[in-house]
Amino acid sequence: MSSQLLSPSVRRVAVVGGARIPFARSDGPYATASNQEMLTAALDGLVERYGLQGPGAVGEFVAGAVLKHARDFNLARETLLGSGLHPSTPAYDIQQACGTGLQAVIAAANKIALGQIDSAVAGGADTASDAPLGVNDSLRRILLEVRRAKSPGARLKALAKVRPGHLVPDIPRNAEPRTGLSMGEHAAVTARARGIPRDAQDQLAATSHQRLAAAYERGFFQDLVVPFRGLARDQNLRPGSTVEKLAALKPVFGLGHPDPTMTAGNSTPLTDGAATVLLASEEWARERGLEPPAYLTAYETAAVDFVGGDVAGGEDGLLMAPAYAVPRMLERAGLGLDDFDLVEIHEAFASQVLATLAAWEKRGLGTVDRARLNVAGSSLATGHPFAATGARIVATLAKLLAERDGPARGLISVCAAGGQGVTAILERA
Repeated sequence: MSSQLLSPSVRRVAVVGGARIPFARSDGPYATASNQEMLTAALDGLVERYGLQGPGAVGEFVAGAVLKHARDFNLARETLLGSGLHPSTPAYDIQQACGTGLQAVIAAANKIALGQIDSAVAGGADTASDAPLGVNDSLRRILLEVRRAKSPGARLKALAKVRPGHLVPDIPRNAEPRTGLSMGEHAAVTARARGIPRDAQDQLAATSHQRLAAAYERGFFQDLVVPFRGLARDQNLRPGSTVEKLAALKPVFGLGHPDPTMTAGNSTPLTDGAATVLLASEEWARERGLEPPAYLTAYETAAVDFVGGDVAGGEDGLLMAPAYAVPRMLERAGLGLDDFDLVEIHEAFASQVLATLAAWEKRGLGTVDRARLNVAGSSLATGHPFAATGARIVATLAKLLAERDGPARGLISVCAAGGQGVTAILERA
């Protein structure tokens, strides 16, 4: 338990390194792996690499998942208790849809910056294979009525209301509760509204696969990815992806409108996986002889009215919050897009990345050189276990910055369900 007083000044927060398991397509190699099992594997990879065993090795562990079973109510703490971190290390959960991993990093970084702790591990995990199945809501109400009944006769009367249809479970849906539209359908609305062409989407997707494959081939992920359940690299990776091959795929979203453009190839698949990041103060890293690859220097969140946007025909789509978060963050930091050597945009859909770039340009931020965008591939190639993506991106970008000669700066942009966005800046001095 930490009781340290606030530091009189804000400290720089170092991104020391990361560890994740290879991401797998749902109902594949990790079909029977729980969030806790996957997150433990990623966390243990980090513990082993940086020697984080023993009391007080890190200040705390913060992580989350989007699709959670009742057993995952204390996911971070239970994961920690099954890992190599010492049981005396505090842990807590956090959740902000697809922004969870990056928001976990921000939460830990704030405590380090304020001097409450000197180090922390942040991360996330998600399984689309082992998604929780809820009791049919009508059946749930009947069972509650049974529980409240005061006599055997009243219980039998309540149970007599059960019908075969009540036995059908509630399955999590990839749909926004306020609109009933899936994330893909919302993205299709934005793609139509902004005129995002099919060939540009396929080009972005093919490039993501090609760049991820090249990064694996040169050994970039050797110290970032921990083998798990027979996988040593991301299962969704298709090294031979080309625009021509992707062009042959049929659209899967926006089918109720002319000329739909979004396919399974230029959209992120349902994915299982977990990722972690080690954060620390400069002093903590220096005492252990570690040279941080980058520092977390700014972050910003935003939200948009997608209900009045996508649904009512307004400008703001479900995944467009980074169009507001990034301009605000850059204004605070006194920076422009030209000041960034690398840009990492989470690829929920190729159309969403292109729409975000167009929105930044419309808001006067300028254009992003594609040679600086997602240079080691991103979610279209790796896959997207919702809560793990932010941590994956932070660790990847930090190492990419460390490979460059001299000072370098990187931008992170993550869109999230509920019309939200989480963004951040990493810098190497």
